[in-house]
Amino acid sequence: MPDMFAYKILTTDEFAQLRNDGHFAGSPADLEDGYIHLSTQEQAAETAAKHFAGQDHLVLAMIDLVPLGELVKWEESRGGQQFPHLYGSLPLGAVTKHVVLRTDAEGKHQFPAGF
Repeated sequence: MPDMFAYKILTTDEFAQLRNDGHFAGSPADLEDGYIHLSTQEQAAETAAKHFAGQDHLVLAMIDLVPLGELVKWEESRGGQQFPHLYGSLPLGAVTKHVVLRTDAEGKHQFPAGF
């Protein structure tokens, strides 16, 4: 069974937009691809390193996939892994918690334990 939660990495501006509008239509890359890119807990650090290298003060949002239902499709992507893709906008109500990702001296994102 697929995970019940996924993670979205947002810039602080994107997170502010989500909070203000109550939904998030996607980043420029999401809009170009036609879906919102999400990651599992195991994939989030690699996603941050690959697509957000050196960017500090990102927001890691935990997303409850259950209320999104069939809008979430698990599809093969990087390295043959199955990634959750959201075909629709992300409602603020699906965000169960969030943290600010900081980078260390080498620019690596520091993920909180157990998030």
